[in-house]
Amino acid sequence: MNNVFFPNEQITENDLFFVCAMVERIARRLKQPNKYVVNRMGHDALAEKLSLASVLHCENPLDVAADWIDAYKLEPGDFDVTRINPAYCERIPTELQMGRVYKRLILATLTSTEDYADAMLRVYNHPICAIIDDYNSSAYYEPSPYIARSYYASQF
Repeated sequence: MNNVFFPNEQITENDLFFVCAMVERIARRLKQPNKYVVNRMGHDALAEKLSLASVLHCENPLDVAADWIDAYKLEPGDFDVTRINPAYCERIPTELQMGRVYKRLILATLTSTEDYADAMLRVYNHPICAIIDDYNSSAYYEPSPYIARSYYASQF
């Protein structure tokens, strides 16, 4: 995928990781599913954030999250991924860990006709994300190839 501001530059996997981690951070902060964040932002905004990721990663992530929340008028909800059963899960994965899970899934399922923004919208809107984001299950820490196969099968 080409940078929308500098067409000669490519968006990197690290840029994708940064945006996925920010989506996770914002979704948790607002108690919304990840798909809410990406759907409200839309393709063009995601492409812009991917293009700016190499600069934005130097900023305070709390400030970046606040800016995105304001810019896209993101509203609080009641979907709390941190509400877990301690008998099944002692601690939840961090935003960075989940950003990495989603980055790998996006890269593993990326088609030749998609850019990263298209793939983000497709993956985050897939029903398998409800299972991945249920930290009482083991889905989020399964090996990346297994998660990708589960994505295609729509089940774990």
